[in-house]
Amino acid sequence: MECLLIVDAANVVGSVPDGWWRDRRGAAERLRDALVDTATTGLPGLVDPPLELVLVVEGAARGVTSVPGVRVVSADGSGDDAMVRLVAEEGAGRDCLVVTADRGLRERVQALGARVTGPRAVRRGRGRGDVR
Repeated sequence: MECLLIVDAANVVGSVPDGWWRDRRGAAERLRDALVDTATTGLPGLVDPPLELVLVVEGAARGVTSVPGVRVVSADGSGDDAMVRLVAEEGAGRDCLVVTADRGLRERVQALGARVTGPRAVRRGRGRGDVR
């Protein structure tokens, strides 16, 4: 069964001070587009293909659309709550990796059996984050 890879868009975008706050939706779209390759190649040392990649957006980034290889979920409220629901509902019984540095979210999804890694895992040229 393929791995479910869930990416916390707000956390990953916010991990690099590149002006993302001026255009949150645009920053989320750039991240989505950068993740297309990950959907087919995986994350070396962390997740091999095939995988299902889900990008969770919230707030001003809501409305970003899915593209082939990257399903976008717009959280109605808390992005953290949406990711926990995804792990509980779609990650049960299969490998699930959540990309976030949010300590509280990491604890919540790990309690459901998911692995976690930091934003560097999906940021090109920045190395891999730690996996727990």
